[in-house]
Amino acid sequence: MEINQGHLTYCTNIHPGETWEEVFESLKKYTLAVKSKVSSSKPFGIGLRLSAKSAFVLLQDNHLQEFKQWLEANQLYVYTMNGFPYGDFHNVAIKDQVHVPDWTTEDRIVYTQNLIKILAYLLPNKIDGGISTSPLSYKYWFDSTDEKQKVTRITCESIAKIALDLIDIKQATGKNIHLDIEPEPDGFLENTQEVVSFYEDYLLQTGANFVAEHKGCSLEKAKEHLLNHIQVCYDVCHFALAYESPEHVISTFLSKNIQIGKIQISSAIKCQKSEKVSIQTQQECLQQFDEPTYLHQSIVQLQNHSLVHFSDLSQGIALMSSPDFKEIRTHFHVPIFTTDFNVVQSTQDEIVKALELWKQIKYTHHLEIETYTWGVLPNDLQTDMTSSIVRELNWVIDQLKE
Repeated sequence: MEINQGHLTYCTNIHPGETWEEVFESLKKYTLAVKSKVSSSKPFGIGLRLSAKSAFVLLQDNHLQEFKQWLEANQLYVYTMNGFPYGDFHNVAIKDQVHVPDWTTEDRIVYTQNLIKILAYLLPNKIDGGISTSPLSYKYWFDSTDEKQKVTRITCESIAKIALDLIDIKQATGKNIHLDIEPEPDGFLENTQEVVSFYEDYLLQTGANFVAEHKGCSLEKAKEHLLNHIQVCYDVCHFALAYESPEHVISTFLSKNIQIGKIQISSAIKCQKSEKVSIQTQQECLQQFDEPTYLHQSIVQLQNHSLVHFSDLSQGIALMSSPDFKEIRTHFHVPIFTTDFNVVQSTQDEIVKALELWKQIKYTHHLEIETYTWGVLPNDLQTDMTSSIVRELNWVIDQLKE
């Protein structure tokens, strides 16, 4: 829905379903119900998540045309898509496989190109479109610095190939679509400095040369194309895990001319050392969130402010027993409308800061709530799906009131 010069929605990766038929059924069941409660008389935008399988099917026969007709008939539109998870995302143990295939592969390129074709067809005129994607690859798959540099060069060229498609679409249709790279813990890009380094050391050098050669344009024009079509997905949860404030993240990107294509409004779990609650009680509470489906990367801050990174939650919980422990934050997208879960808290305050900044400078047109872990939350936190989505949307709307 339009709100204060932006578009607000929720990401449909909250709904299980990998086939196109399952995705369409969930839109009919849940998205229509949500729209009726938050935007009954006005168009409502969809943050569409499609697996590679469902994207391929949607492009066959008349499915895409029929889908667009259904959208128009129900006052719905698609402006942003989630192109990070390639395959199954629910009811299976995903962990680091969420990065498969990574940006070194042709499969990732083809999947993203299919999403681009879909979005270019569905995107309304005069609205920019965005597709969020993985942070290139997964750090723990590669041991040496040389390996990681080689992978970064390969992924840079893959990203530049996508930019060529987006340039062509803009020139042919006037529609501006951007690929939004989504940094997250343990990804090749996981914090502000790593994103800046990728742009300055790779994308605006190797990538710009690639675009200039294939488009027959100047190097400066190639850089302009890349900065327009390759942007960043600012997931508030992910940057909170890096202990980076919204002010720092947003001001740094904007100062480097790196555009923020989308803000994913999401909240992580945090737990601070307390004189009122024992470490053991806090550890026991956190154990509820140590489930086998998703990666729950954990970052512990010690008393000297140094950070210790763990690939999953159990290792971080163990370090809480250290006398040097100060705080732990873990990658678990908890409901954004609350700050406390028994004796642990959320990083909701980071969302509040990010949205307050957005009201001032409108650093993106796309706002998307991304709480996808409802099905694996502890039982006492699970509620009716439609009501939960509506509650989150209304909470954000309240935050954005002038």
